[in-house]
Amino acid sequence: MSNRRPFLLASMILLSGLLLTPTAVAQTQADSAAVRQAARDYIEGYYTADAERMERAVHPALKKRMVYTHPKTGADSLNRQDARALITGTRQRSPTPDDQRRAEVRILDIYKDAASVRIDAQRWVDYLQVAKWQGEWKIVNVLWELRQQPTASR
Repeated sequence: MSNRRPFLLASMILLSGLLLTPTAVAQTQADSAAVRQAARDYIEGYYTADAERMERAVHPALKKRMVYTHPKTGADSLNRQDARALITGTRQRSPTPDDQRRAEVRILDIYKDAASVRIDAQRWVDYLQVAKWQGEWKIVNVLWELRQQPTASR
C-alpha cells in the first residue's frame, strides 16, 4: 500500500488542479490571433498613417482617454478622443520613420468576448479593451500614458 500512496497523492493533486482551474472560455488560437491583429492594425495603422487599417481595428463607439496633469496648476483633466477623430488624425499625419516605431503587443487576458491588451509604443503605453462585436474583435476603449522622455543634458 505504501507504494501506491505517492501515486494516489499525485493523482489527487492533479485532479484538484483540473477542477479548480478556471477554463479558458474564449482563448482559442483564432481569438488570440484576431485580438492581436486588431491591436497590430491599430498601432501599425497609426505609424503608417493607414486610416483604413485604423478604422478596421476600432469600434465606431471607441473612446480613447489619457489623464493629463497641467504642469503649472497640477490640475488633472481627462483628454478624450473618439473613433472618428482617431481615424481622421491617422489619415492626416505623416508616417513615422521605421527606426522610430515600437509596437510590442501583449495580450493580458481574454475571457469570452472581452480582452485586455497592452501595447508598448515608442513614446507611450496603450491599454486596450477589445470586444468581440458581430464576430470581429474591435477595440472599444484605450487608456494611454506617455513614457517619461529623457531630458537633454546640459
